[in-house]
Amino acid sequence: MKSFGDLMKQAQKMQKQMTETQERLAAQRYQASAGGGLVTAVVDGRGRLIEIKMAPAALEEKDVSLVEDLVLTAVGEAQRSAEAEMKDALGKLTGGLNLPF
Repeated sequence: MKSFGDLMKQAQKMQKQMTETQERLAAQRYQASAGGGLVTAVVDGRGRLIEIKMAPAALEEKDVSLVEDLVLTAVGEAQRSAEAEMKDALGKLTGGLNLPF
């Protein structure tokens, strides 16, 4: 059985690895498109919107609700990708423990 001191060292090491992983992933960019590429959203690893691009064709129909839906879809998908990557990477560090991140 490990001593309490060994367990604390292991916990500190895991915390450091988690922090480093979160910082590394936060700097990454995740992109998703909607409407066949009419709208593209880019978020960082924390899911914050960094960039949004619209093809001129997205505005040709002058259908505001369609453009709004495309923006929401692209942003949501990019955020889901970032969240999934973060959960996967941190899950590997915690051995699958369901910890709040």
